[in-house]
Amino acid sequence: MIFDMRTYTCKPGTVPAQLALYEKHGLSVQTKHLGQPALYGVTETGPINTYVHVWAYENAADRETRRAAMQADPDWVAFLGMTKEAGYLLAQENRILTAPGFFNLKR
Repeated sequence: MIFDMRTYTCKPGTVPAQLALYEKHGLSVQTKHLGQPALYGVTETGPINTYVHVWAYENAADRETRRAAMQADPDWVAFLGMTKEAGYLLAQENRILTAPGFFNLKR
């Protein structure tokens, strides 16, 4: 199992607006292709004005297939356009994590 951890940094004070935009226009299309995230959270300490989401995949091929389908979905493309137009996001960091043998995400 692999995990795709994505951290987004927003302009100060705009995390709630970005998450509202996502909830209204991005959440349903993203979960349609990727399933439910393993984690979706807003930072309370450390680098503020950020939120993190983590998606679980069986392997790199599973991730590639599901993300390609999402990227080809017109509703996802529209959401990305709305996000760009809103201008809340400043940075994005992606990490691929592997699970140690003893960890099993129960869904």
